[in-house]
Amino acid sequence: MELRQLYYFVKVAKREHVTKAAEELHVAQSAVSRQIHQLEEELGAKLFLQKGRNLQLTPVGALFLKRAEVILADLERAVVEIQEFLDPEKGEVRLGFPHSLGISLIPEVVSAFRKQNPNVNFRFKQGSYPSLIQDVMKGEVDLAFVSPCPETHAHVTGQTVLTEELFAILPPGHPLSDEAFIDLVQLKEEPFVLFSDGYSLRPIVWDACKEAGFTPIIGFEGQETDTIRGLVAAGMGVSLLPEMALHGSSKLQPAKVRVRSPRVTRTIGLIYRSNEKLPLVAKVFQRFLLDFFAFVEAKNRL
Repeated sequence: MELRQLYYFVKVAKREHVTKAAEELHVAQSAVSRQIHQLEEELGAKLFLQKGRNLQLTPVGALFLKRAEVILADLERAVVEIQEFLDPEKGEVRLGFPHSLGISLIPEVVSAFRKQNPNVNFRFKQGSYPSLIQDVMKGEVDLAFVSPCPETHAHVTGQTVLTEELFAILPPGHPLSDEAFIDLVQLKEEPFVLFSDGYSLRPIVWDACKEAGFTPIIGFEGQETDTIRGLVAAGMGVSLLPEMALHGSSKLQPAKVRVRSPRVTRTIGLIYRSNEKLPLVAKVFQRFLLDFFAFVEAKNRL
C-alpha cells in the first residue's frame, strides 16, 4: 500500500467524483482510477459505489476513510515538525477564530507577530463556537480563539486572554443614540438583531436582557457581525456588539452607546488540544499572544 493511494482515496472520498479529484490533484483521471482500483484489490473490498454521476463510500470505505485521514494528518504533522526542527523560525500556524475577531484583532496580532517572525505563514479558519472546538479536536487548527473559553473539556484546554465590553448599537437618529450611557432596560420594547443559535454572542446578549428584567424581542437573526451591524444601521432593530466588531467600511454605521446597567462583557479564550504538544511554531505564536494580551490588559487598567 502506498501513501499516494491513500491521498488519492481521500481526495475522491471528499469530492465524491474521480474527475473532480483528478483536477484538484492535477493528474490524469485514469491515474486516480488505477490507484483506487489497486487499493481495493489490496484490501479485498469495494470502497465506492456508483450513485448517478457521483461516487458514494461503502460502509467499509467510510471506515477506511477515518483511518486514512488520521494517517495523512500524522504524516503532515511529522513533516512540519522536521521542518521546524531544521529551522524553528519557519513553519505554518493554523489558527481558528470567530468572524467578529477577523475584522481587526486577527490582522493586528498576526501583523505584529510577523514583524518579528517574517518567515512564518498562517492558515486561517473561521467558524462558530461549536465548529471551532471541533476543528481543534480534529487537528484541523493548532490554536483557536473562542468566546468563552471552555472551563472543562475532555479534549481541549486553554486560557482566557481578553475581556471586552459590549456596547449597545442603535440606528442613526435613534432617540437614545446621543446618550453617553443607557440602561439596557431602555431597549426592552425594541426589536433585537441577534446572532443565530450556536454563536457565542447570542447567549451573552440574551442573558444580559434577562438580567435587565426583560426577554428580548427578536426582529432579525444573522451569522456575521457585518450583517448585525448593517441591519441595525438600516433601522431594523438594536443589538449589542464588542467594540472590535464595530469597525466597518460601509458609509451607513450604527450609533454606539455604552451600557451602564448591567455591564455586559465577553471573554475570549485561546484553546488547543489537551495532552498533545503544539507544533514548535504554534508554541512560539502562543507565547507571543499571551504576552500581547497581557500588555493589552495592563494598558486597559491604566
